[in-house]
Formats: sequence, C-alpha cells, structure tokens
Amino acid sequence: MGRRPVAGHEVTRRPWLYLAPALILLITFTYVPVGNMVFYSFHKWDGLDVTMEPAGLDNYARVLTDERYWRVFLVSLYYLAASFAQIAIALYFAVVLSFQTRFRNLFKGILFFPYLLNGVAVGFVFLYLFQPDGTLDTVLRLIGLGDHTRQWLGDPDIANLSLAGTSVWRFTGLNFVLFLGAIQSIPGDVYEAAEIDGANRWHQFRHIIVPGIRRIISLSFILAISGSLSVFEIPFIMTGGANGTRTFVVQAYETAFQFRQIGLASAMAVVLLLLVLLITWVQRRILPDEEVTLS
Repeated sequence: MGRRPVAGHEVTRRPWLYLAPALILLITFTYVPVGNMVFYSFHKWDGLDVTMEPAGLDNYARVLTDERYWRVFLVSLYYLAASFAQIAIALYFAVVLSFQTRFRNLFKGILFFPYLLNGVAVGFVFLYLFQPDGTLDTVLRLIGLGDHTRQWLGDPDIANLSLAGTSVWRFTGLNFVLFLGAIQSIPGDVYEAAEIDGANRWHQFRHIIVPGIRRIISLSFILAISGSLSVFEIPFIMTGGANGTRTFVVQAYETAFQFRQIGLASAMAVVLLLLVLLITWVQRRILPDEEVTLS
C-alpha cells in the first residue's frame, strides 16, 4: 500500500509541533519573567501589596546616580581578572592534554570535577578553607609559612582576591572542556602535515590551534565578562557581601528581599541585562565571528 500524500500545510506545520514544548517552556520561564521584571522596574512595590505605585524612571535614575548601587561594579574587576586567569589555565591544559600525555584522562577528570559541584557546596568548602586557623592556615604553618596567614575573608584588602581565587578553581573546568572539544575537532592530518614541515608544538599552537578555536575563545571571553558582572553564589555564601565583597547581584538580592524594594531591584536587574548585552555586542563587533577552515 502506498503512503498517503501529505498536504503542504501539514508539512509546514509539523516542525512547529516538535518545537512547541520547548517554546512554551522558554516563553513561560524566560520571556514572561523578564517582561514582569521590566514592568516592576517602573513601579514602587514591596512585593506584598496588591497595588503598585508608578515610579516612572525614578528607579533607573537612582541606580545610575546613587554611588551605593554602581560602586559595587568595581568588585567585578576581581572576577574579571579571575576569568582571564581561568581562560589562560584552561587553554594551557587543553592544549597539553590534547596531545598524547600519560594519565591524560585522569587529569581531564580532575580539571573538570570542580565544575560539577554545586556552587553552594563549593562556597562552604572554601569557607572552611579560608576561615581563621582553617585548612589554608594549617598548611601554611606545616610548610613553614605561618607568618603569611591572614584573615582571608575578613580583611577587605584580600577578601575579594580569595573569592576570585575560588571562582578560578570552580570554573576553569568549563573553559577547559570547551577548549579541549574544539581542539580535538581539528583534523589530525593538519598536525601531521605541520610536523612534516618541521613545525614544533608552539608553531602548531600559534598557527593551527588558535585559529581553529577562535570562535570558542571569543565565546569564553563573552562568558567571562557576563559572568564577572553577575557573580552571586560565591560571595553570598562565603561572606554575605561583607568586607567590601558585595557584588551587583548580591546588592540587587538584598534590595529585593531584605529591604523589600522589588521595583528598584528589578531596575538593577534590567540595567545589568542591558550592560551585558551592550558589552557582548561591542565584543562581537571587535571580534567578528569569522569562518575558519583547516581541513
């Protein structure tokens, strides 16, 4: 028996049937909350009252002019520097482990394991590590460096460095996996041809690997900038934003749930979203996504 011919409109409608569940979830849990957030940002609301008081642009003016709200962006510079360190460390190990190396599967697992841990668990682990007379101070004393013990989370001069170091440990694995997958997608005969021409590992890295994974490097920089602006878990769990470690997202969280200023916190979130989109657009203009072919 022959197949029943499918009408043209049915063929056109069929892909949407497969996309419908994902679109419904995306709209429900992403676009609708974002729309509500934008709506709240133009009102004064404590999150409990039935009615909202229109505020116009007052919330945005307060976010952009009050030093308390934009000064915390300076804390993001610590995490931005930490993100660049993550990229450098991850790229180094991805290049090394992409070639034949003893126990490379073991090292891959060790590098990626921290990213699998829950952010709250990582915060508590490093909280015990950095506490006075904790693990780090004990290790320093054992190796004869007891004079270098500090209030790692209590001293405002080094608290952000400690938190940024924690983020390096946790997120290096993500960049490592991205780089490793991109490097392994480069055809092997390209390396063989380079070796025949006398190229050493440095030449292969410079002229084959870097051009071949340019898109992933660009993506990593985008994630680094957006991630450094939206840090929340590590400072919130480890210090609660004390001692000069309050980030913009922690400030927005406290504004919404501690001071019950939902409209102002929503305006802060919208400003952060627009800032991330602007930085991403500028970065894509500076580093356009070019087609790279090595095969």
